[in-house]
Parts: sequence; C-alpha cells; structure tokens
Amino acid sequence: MAVTKKRLGDLLVESMLISEEQLQEALREQSKTKQKLGDLLISQGYITEQQLIEVLEFQLGIPHVSLYKFQIDPAVTQIIPESMARRYQAIPLQKEGGRLMVAMADPLDYFAIEELRMSTGFRIEPAISSRDELQRAIARHYGLQDSMNQMLVDMSSSDEIQENEVMDEDSPVVRLVNQMIQQAVQLRASDIHVDPSELNVTIRYRIDGVLRTERTVPKQMQGFITARLKIMAKLNIAERRLPQDGRIKMTVDFKAVDIRVSSLPTIHGEKLVLRILDLSTGVKAIDQLGFNERNLELFKDMIDKPYGILLITGPTGSGKTTTLYSGLSHLNKEDTNIITVEDPVEYQLEGINQVQVNPNIGLTFAAGLRSILRQDPNIIMVGEIRDSETAEIAIRASLTGHLVLSTLHTNDSVSTITRFRDMGIEPYLIASSLLGIVAQRLVRRVCPDCKQAHPVTEQERFFLRGRLPELDKLYRGQGCGSCNSTGYRGRVAIHEVLLVDDEIRELITNGASVMQLRDAASRQGMIQLLDDGLEKVARGVTTLQEVLRETVAH
Repeated sequence: MAVTKKRLGDLLVESMLISEEQLQEALREQSKTKQKLGDLLISQGYITEQQLIEVLEFQLGIPHVSLYKFQIDPAVTQIIPESMARRYQAIPLQKEGGRLMVAMADPLDYFAIEELRMSTGFRIEPAISSRDELQRAIARHYGLQDSMNQMLVDMSSSDEIQENEVMDEDSPVVRLVNQMIQQAVQLRASDIHVDPSELNVTIRYRIDGVLRTERTVPKQMQGFITARLKIMAKLNIAERRLPQDGRIKMTVDFKAVDIRVSSLPTIHGEKLVLRILDLSTGVKAIDQLGFNERNLELFKDMIDKPYGILLITGPTGSGKTTTLYSGLSHLNKEDTNIITVEDPVEYQLEGINQVQVNPNIGLTFAAGLRSILRQDPNIIMVGEIRDSETAEIAIRASLTGHLVLSTLHTNDSVSTITRFRDMGIEPYLIASSLLGIVAQRLVRRVCPDCKQAHPVTEQERFFLRGRLPELDKLYRGQGCGSCNSTGYRGRVAIHEVLLVDDEIRELITNGASVMQLRDAASRQGMIQLLDDGLEKVARGVTTLQEVLRETVAH
C-alpha cells in the first residue's frame, strides 16, 4: 500500500477543493477542537464526504466501496465483534486466505487497523466508505438478525408472554426493539411503523417523508415486540381493543431521543407507530427554515408585531410545528412572557411555559387558552386550531393585545381565510386580527454526494413554460450509499407567505371570494408555493418531480 507523505490538507488544496486560506482557518480550528481535519472540513461545509473519499482513494490507492451495492456474507461479519465494528466504524467485507478486506470511514487510522489485525489474526486490507453507509451497514448486519434468531429459539412454546422476556435488558426481544429504534435514528427516520398482517409483521421506516420496508419478521414475534414497546411507552399491555398513546424517552448513540408511540387495534393485531424526535438537533433559527429573502423578511416583520394572529398552514408532516418553534425561539427574551398550549409538547424550550393538552380531564385547547389569558402573557402559541371555540378565543386574544401563533390544516394561505369563515368567525374579526398566513410543504433535497445536472426534458419544459422558460438544465441525484440509492437526502421547506394588508383586510370584511383574495395577493407580490418550489429547483436544491408532487397534487 503506497502512502505518500503529503498531508491531507495539501492534497485538498492541490485538488482545488479548498483554498489555502480555508485550510489555514481549519487548522487553527483543529488546534482548538482536536477534531480530525477531514471531519472538520466536512462540518464547516468546505468539502463533502464524497470529495474527501475521492481524494483519499486517488492518493492512497485504496478502493472505495459502495456498501449499498455490496453483498456481505453474514459469516464474514462474525470475524469482527459488533463492539469493535461500532468503535472503529469498520465492517468486514470478504476474506481471502490470510487477508481480510474491511470497509472503514478512516483508512488512515493505523491504530484501529492494528487492533483489528490482533483481534482477528488476519492481515487487514482497508477500503474507504462513507460514515453514513457504514453506520447503516453495521446496524443491518449486526444485532438485528442475531436477536431475531435468538428470539425464535428462546420464545416460549406457549402463547403467553413471560415477564422476563420483555423486561430483561439482555433478552432477545429487548435487544431487537432497541436495535430497531437505533437503526431508525441512524437512518434519520421520522417514524417507525410496526404493521401486522395475517402471516407476518412488517417493520417500515419513514425517511424524508417516504415510507420504505426495512424488514419482515415472523408472526409469532408480534406479541413480544408489541408488549415490549407498550412497556417502554407505559401503556396498558392487557388492553388490546382500544387505541392508546404513550411516550418513550431514551438515549441512542449519545443523542437524546423522544418517541411518541401510538397503538391502533386492527383485524391482525395492534399496529404501532413510533414518531421519533431527535432532541439533540434543537430548534432551528428562522434563517435556516428555507425561506427565500422576501418571505423571510415578511415572516420576521409579522412575528415582531406586538399583537395579532399569525397562522402556519399545511397538511400533517409539513413542518408547521418546526416553523412555530423557530418563531418562538426568536421571540424568547427575558422581558417577554410566552405561554404555549400543545398536543403534545414536542420540544421543551428554556424560558417558555408549555402546557400539554389533556382532553381526559377537560384540558382542551380552548380551556387551556382561556386559562393562559389569566396568566398575563405577551405571546401565546396554540398548537393547532381545531374548532370554532378555539378559533374565536385565539382571535379575541389577539385583539386584546396578545401576539398569537397557531397552525391550521389548509391547502394554501388564501383558503385559510375561508376556513375561518366556515368555522363561523365574523369576517370583521378575521380582518382586524389576522397579521398573515404562511403556507408550507416539505420537499426532499437532492443528495449532494450524487447530484448531477441533466438537460431539461420536453415534459419538464412543459411544466416550466411561462414560469422558468429560459432554464436549460436541472439537477437530480443518481443514487449512492449516502442516500440509500434514492437520490434524495434530507428535506427543505417551500413557502407561500400572505401579508394581510389594508386591501386584503377590506376584501375579507366585504366577504370576498377566494379568487378575489388570490388576485389581491398576487398584486401584493405573494410568491406561490409552486413558484417558491421552482426557484429551489432552478438552484438544484430539489427536483421538479418533488415540487409538483407536493403542490400540484394538493
């Protein structure tokens, strides 16, 4: 293995991936943080992990392996213990004679290579792979299968579930459920679905808004998995006929994770859905929400008003709560009393009083909102306006000197006004209280590691005609290990921000139609959801197919 004495920083400068100034800045930062230079440059956004891999591959002559394409023999994975594979981010690929080919995130970690050699007795031949791919491969090839096999062996012959099988931390079912959650967190899944059918149970993960099947387990495991999850979420194990909701708080890979658990009785047993909230990511700043320049300015102006009501609208899972929390974080100052009423409280914010709705004892949104008004608040956040009673109290609160932030399920900004009318709210109350409406959707980002330009096709030009006719190329992901061959990684919001100005206020008071309101919004310069999405398509942030799926379909 020919290793040159050139340093990584010099190689990156020679390859024109970073400038000399960026290298020196990173080296100064490295002296403080003691991070590896490659990891530091990636975290600062100077290079991508894929670019780093290519430079190392070219310089060191070490093969780059795409693990999502590689068929790994389960027998080979047993050569390196799981604890060591996780510690060094390494997974064995194949053995030949006395040599063992091992995929590693850092093939320059000679200490790790020596440890692996001493542990296995093989001569280690490193290959380069991305950190994300390695984490997924380790999660897939270690643990889960072992726990499943052990479960099938150890399960009681009777249908009755023994307490120690779902309580003992070392039991196969407990390990299986923990590994299932750990893998979902590593894959950045937002939800885990445990779907029972007549013959088996399917485990599915929702990643970047799209569900995909991760594995299928035998039917006889269903009761054990369900019982374990219900114990973790403090649900009633004996109750199988009614839906239940619970919560799990745990740490996965040193990250605090909050999981909402929902059970639903079906004809084939209980279906469970786990909504995962990664608490370590924290609340985003307003300028990280994906607003374009004009919409960001409008949004900031609206939330900085002393009173009135601001609504965030969109379907379930469109990032409304994230936008609300970012707004609250921006407003959270020492001289401000902020109180929220939510169902459920997703993120706990320091310095903000958060109330959890509990309909079982009569603490509804409306009841909570009435009580909040007696607590001398400056700013009120209502998780969701679901009925006319909550809508009326929220509007009256905004008219008596409070800033009210809330969400509503509507398709676009303008139709929110008609929804309020349908709830029985008087038009003059809507007109005098409403500051503005933000409609939003989430679209998948093009994977930066396999992003490539391509000429605009005739079909794409048809959709762009009249909006972006001069565009001659678009971007899409080719599919790689970082994005699980989907071509997408992560999501970004597209927005439509309606400012309620004097003209729109007058139209609302006079009971104007949706069409009249939309025309007035266009004259005001409102950027529609589709146009904001297309602007992100032109910049290569997302694809035309994603934007059309989220806007035209609705």
